[in-house]
Amino acid sequence: MITDTTYVARHLHLLGEWDAALAVLDPDADPLLRAEIAVDQWFFRLEDHEEAERAVAVLDPASPAAQLLTGRLAYSRLLFRRDPRADDRAVAEACYRAAAGSADELQRGWAEYYWAVLLDNIDKDEDGALARYATALEIATRLGDGFFESYIIRHVAHHRDPAEHVRMLRRSLHLRAALGARPQTLAAQAELAYTLSEDDPERAELIEAYRPGARELRIAWLLSED
Repeated sequence: MITDTTYVARHLHLLGEWDAALAVLDPDADPLLRAEIAVDQWFFRLEDHEEAERAVAVLDPASPAAQLLTGRLAYSRLLFRRDPRADDRAVAEACYRAAAGSADELQRGWAEYYWAVLLDNIDKDEDGALARYATALEIATRLGDGFFESYIIRHVAHHRDPAEHVRMLRRSLHLRAALGARPQTLAAQAELAYTLSEDDPERAELIEAYRPGARELRIAWLLSED
């Protein structure tokens, strides 16, 4: 029987079982993991924003990890138009800039990625976004981190020609599925589905595959596709 609660929480997190993951953690144990789970739960479900903020507030505010999570909260409020704050755009970039100075290379890579997404989705700055995606992808490739790569190429795909776009979305989906990252896999299935033409039989299969999981996990922005 597995008794390591951090191990169990990490695997529940990977499955998108955010409530269960938070429940198995002791209240004072691994505050960074608790904050990461809470921020992901907010991002996917658009629920429990206050809990996510409280979890991040426990961390050292100057740490790259706290900066990255604070930036993500600000960015997601803007992206989903969920009570955005007047300074969210400035806060997100300042946080990503600070986290990009991390001595931890993977953490630095994630900061570059989220900074790129901010430029891409909020500012519509394609050139600025692609430069930061390239930095993040170089780090992900060098470290052999398929999960991180799946995030980057999913966004870079939108800046490629149609054939390359679909190829990159497929690779993102396969990388996520191989790692058992359920919410991310569902998101990849949905994105690939709606990229394919309406008469492509694979489109219908992907929609049929992702919708039950999206309902089960209550992934807000996938349910809106229904």
